[in-house]
Order: sequence, then structure tokens, then C-alpha cells
Amino acid sequence: MGYPVSRVAALAGVTVRTLHHYDEIGLLVPGERTAAGYRVYTDGDLERLQQIRYYRELGFGLDEIAALLAATDPREHFRRQHQLLLERIKKLQEMVTAIEFAMEAQKVGVNLTPEERFEVFGDFEPEQYEDEAQERWGGTDAYAESQRRTSRYGKADWLRFKAESEDWGRRFAAVMDGGQPADGEAATELAEEHRQQISRWFYECTYEIHTGLADMYVEDPRFTAYYEKIKPGMARFLNEAIHANAVARS
Repeated sequence: MGYPVSRVAALAGVTVRTLHHYDEIGLLVPGERTAAGYRVYTDGDLERLQQIRYYRELGFGLDEIAALLAATDPREHFRRQHQLLLERIKKLQEMVTAIEFAMEAQKVGVNLTPEERFEVFGDFEPEQYEDEAQERWGGTDAYAESQRRTSRYGKADWLRFKAESEDWGRRFAAVMDGGQPADGEAATELAEEHRQQISRWFYECTYEIHTGLADMYVEDPRFTAYYEKIKPGMARFLNEAIHANAVARS
């Protein structure tokens, strides 16, 4: 029992016109005919259509897809698609990180040329998040101070800040890997360094502000995701270290 073109279109979420085009170019030719001579699709045809749709989703052109389907067996298709999807996931994760960094940068103001912004922040423009940043932090003294300071920063300053932050992240992750507690000396020393870094680059970060930020790191999924990308569990561990540091030093 085959499937008529209208049924296949409904099942696959494509148009009948698309299926007719695939038939015309030989990419997906229905494998059977009815007694009346109408072409119908077999289960094998539906599997091939699934492969075509996967490759289209990954951005391949129809000529490329035809060559791929002609060259390998179905298991190889799935292996190839699996690898391409993993690469896409990795790229999307990098894009998410870039967006989060751009959002944080816009919060404090960034004065860079488009070329410099790309070098520092990647493909995403911080201006896209200006309204959100203004609504969330615009009325605070800290926001005004950060805008004043960072308006003077150039590319070299932002690259230095980025390198400093990445170095801190590696050292904090190493403390976690070493099995040391969040309220231990090593973790709280790095929590204090984190507070001082904010004070040095953006605004005076009191212990009260710092613990407020720490809570945001576990309550706001965007900030949680930022630290979780450095090391799973870091957002919660940093939250506890910041609170322990504030208790010990205030």
C-alpha cells in the first residue's frame, strides 16, 4: 500500500508542489503506481524524504543532497547528520555565549567600532539589548558609573577584561575540580577577586551588591547558563562562595 502525494505532503509538512519538484529533478521519485497509473510513495520513499528534509534543515542545496544520497548508505546518512547537528549545537552555544556577553557589555556601555566589536564580542551587536539593559539597570548609580567608565574603554581594554575574566573562570573551575568547599579559603578568595574585578572595571561593588549579583546568577537562566558553560555547577558554587565571602569579610 503506497501513499498518495497529498498524504505524504501532510505527513512530512511540505507542499505538494515541493514533492512534484523533487520528482521532476529526480531527487524523490515515487516508487510505485496505482492500478489507475497514479504514482504513490513507498515506505522507502518516505525514509528518503526524511533524509532530504534533514539535509535541507542543515542548509544543503538540492544538488548537494542528491550527491550525498547517491554516495552513501542510510547508516552513513545518520552518522553524517549526527555530526553536523553536533557542530550546529556547538555553534549555537557559542552564539548564545556571545549574546550573553554582548548583553552584559551593553549594560555597562561599549564604545567600539563595528570591527572592534566583532573582534571582542563575535557576531552579535550589543545594541540589540540596549532597551532591556536600560529598563533593568538604567536608574541605578552603578549603571551610571559603569557607563561613565566604560565610555572611555577601547578595544584593548575590552580584550584585557575578557582575558582577565577567562583566567578567573579557569582558576575558579580548578578550585571546584579540586573538591574544595564553596566556603573554603580558595573559593572565597576567588569570590573576593570577582567582586574586586567588578569594582575595578565597572562600578563600586559592595558586598550587598555582590550577594545580589550572586543570587541573580542562580535565579536568572541567562546568567546561570553563562557560568554553567564554564563548568557545570559553577553558578550555584559561585553563589555560595560569594555569600560566604561576604559573611567572612563584612
